[in-house]
Amino acid sequence: MTKLFKYLKQSWVAIFTILILLALQATTELSLPTYTSNIVNVGIQQSGIENATIKAIRESEMNKLTTFMNDSDKEKVLDNYKLVNKDNLSKEEFNNYKKEYPVIKKESLYVLSTKDKDTIDKLSNILSKPMLIVYNMGNSSDNKLTESMMLKVTGQNNMSANMDKSQMAKFMDDNGDFDIFAYINAMPKEQKKEMLSQIDEQFVNLPDAMLGQGAIKFVKAEYKAMGVDIDSIQMNYIFVTGLKMIGITIISVICSITVGFIAARVAATLGKNLRAMTFKKVMNFSKKEISEFSTASLITRSTNDIQQIQQMMVMMLRMVFFAPFMAIGGIIKALSTNLSMSWIIGLGVVCVFGIVLVMFTVVMPKFKILQNLVDRLNLVTREILTGLGVIRAFSNEKFEEDRFDVANKDLTKVNMFVNRMMSCMMPAMMLIMNLISILIVWVGAKNIDLGNMQVGDMMAFIQYTMQIVMSFLMISMVSVMMPRAAVSANRIDEVLTTDISIKEIDKVEEFNDNKKGLVEFKNVSFQYPDADEKILHDISFTAKPGQTTAFIGSTGSGKSTLINLIPRFYDVTEGEIKVDGVNIKNASIHDLRERIGYVPQKGVLFSGTIDSNIKYGNKTASEEVVETASRVAQATEFIDSKPDRYETPIAQGGSNVSGGQKQRLSIARAIAKEPEIYIFDDSFSALDFKTDAKLRRALKEETGDATVLIVAQRISTILHAEQIVVLDQGKIVGIGNHKQLLKNCEVYKEIALSQLSKEELENE
Repeated sequence: MTKLFKYLKQSWVAIFTILILLALQATTELSLPTYTSNIVNVGIQQSGIENATIKAIRESEMNKLTTFMNDSDKEKVLDNYKLVNKDNLSKEEFNNYKKEYPVIKKESLYVLSTKDKDTIDKLSNILSKPMLIVYNMGNSSDNKLTESMMLKVTGQNNMSANMDKSQMAKFMDDNGDFDIFAYINAMPKEQKKEMLSQIDEQFVNLPDAMLGQGAIKFVKAEYKAMGVDIDSIQMNYIFVTGLKMIGITIISVICSITVGFIAARVAATLGKNLRAMTFKKVMNFSKKEISEFSTASLITRSTNDIQQIQQMMVMMLRMVFFAPFMAIGGIIKALSTNLSMSWIIGLGVVCVFGIVLVMFTVVMPKFKILQNLVDRLNLVTREILTGLGVIRAFSNEKFEEDRFDVANKDLTKVNMFVNRMMSCMMPAMMLIMNLISILIVWVGAKNIDLGNMQVGDMMAFIQYTMQIVMSFLMISMVSVMMPRAAVSANRIDEVLTTDISIKEIDKVEEFNDNKKGLVEFKNVSFQYPDADEKILHDISFTAKPGQTTAFIGSTGSGKSTLINLIPRFYDVTEGEIKVDGVNIKNASIHDLRERIGYVPQKGVLFSGTIDSNIKYGNKTASEEVVETASRVAQATEFIDSKPDRYETPIAQGGSNVSGGQKQRLSIARAIAKEPEIYIFDDSFSALDFKTDAKLRRALKEETGDATVLIVAQRISTILHAEQIVVLDQGKIVGIGNHKQLLKNCEVYKEIALSQLSKEELENE
């Protein structure tokens, strides 16, 4: 798969943009559990009060709090709170405070004077313990502080014995109750310091969650005492937090949609480029490379394989790049929420990877088989559709149906196995996720009971854990699908990296116009790749302009192979072939083929019209050239019989015209090109004798100074050729004209006598 990354160079800006958007999306999605936790912890449990840093507090209550602070903390607190009352406020300021804190009419207030977050956090830490102490003192069973409670707090055993009534009276409040706070403030400095130290010891093992909750209770009670609407604070906090979550979700959705759009474009561009490169590469293949891959396999690679890569690329850009952001971020967030439950995340990841490992081991080998079975099905289908006429003629429909059924069932069987295994994966993953959720609730409930965490934190931890597990699930799903895409990528890479046997040298030679049309074979031998023996042996002859050189011989003698060496469909094994005085290996392949008008054994037409097929080799051919080519090829008669004449549609492969018509249009196509060398590879076999004779006479007149090379099976086709090359088992056994060969070449004479009588031969 990594081999194809080099084809993504032009998309690096888009991929970089995707990475940025995915990082933003992950950030937004990872922040949502925190807001959910805040709604539960702060919005519901704490009535919208975020921390112990109270915004305003009565002077009397502040004095109580400072009783349990050391000098440093007390100074820090008082530096960040401003004492306000109706005496030091303007009328407008007083009215504003009165709306928010009605109690200011009766008592002075300390109002928070800082908005710095770090300072607020520090103040919260300082105020939490004093608030919890004061709240608990003020909420004893009878709401009065008894002497026994005072003794417990101060740690003194004989306070009553050491304090007479007059001394006790000093510490009585207006209601006649003992004021513990006044007493503590009156303590000697060392005694007070010792008392505070003992109080701190009582809080050593108290969880932060319980300390915070106790402080919040004090804040809520103080707000109520000041006439503040707690319900309004709560609703406002939940509403604002909800709006933030909606905004974050919208950002996440926009990022996701944008990433999907860009990823689809990148994948589509990669698919387009791969198809273009594969097609271009295949267009440069010689018949050797085509035979190595097979046509069916090349079609599968250009379509199905590239589609697999394209789909994989979309998933990779959307999931593989996104999952690490979510996994790493989720782990960091989860550990910051509760470190003691981190083992649950590890357990979940191990279970996910266990399932993936099993799936990977079982499914991956099947993916390698799957693409080969697709090749096989395409091959069988193509053979059946191409040979449908022959199949019907021999009544072999049942046999071919069975053959197709076998290929189809083999592919279906593997597909079913893969799909079943993949379908089992999601339920297994959901089971793991649900079991992990239950485990988190079970462990989290114990921590909540012990005061080590809050309900919202447990909910956030569940969400983070699910995000982490889902991230690994995404990676695992891609990793299971990766093998099939990797197989496809390797198959495409095989095509793109195949060494082409027909190569063009860097510095090509120019053709010699003084030898225009001259074709020379010099000691040419040829052996097919992987063949045991040579097909052609030491072939030497010269085909001159203005003359017709024909090739005849028994089936398998090498006639078509010899002809196919000229346009470099294959390269010679030994010797050299010269065209226009230049070794064709040293010439430009394009320029070489531009000089040749080639008509294959089997006429090949392309979907379009008669006109487009004739102009295929010469796009600028005039109407007169097209009509002349059609007349020479003896195609005018059937073309004129069509209502649309030259605009008559031609179906794919020329299936709507007969074999003879197809052959004549192929010949017309070569003539319209007006080349200097004509190659007819047994191109007259589909024509009747009369049409054959007419065509050859017209061709002789039309070709003029061009070199004509004809491969034929019929003696009548080559009787009047200036030069006839007779082949037998890949060797030249005779060269000359018809009469010379009848006298000097036994092989030619046998072929001639097998087709014509002695009288017919003597009259020619």
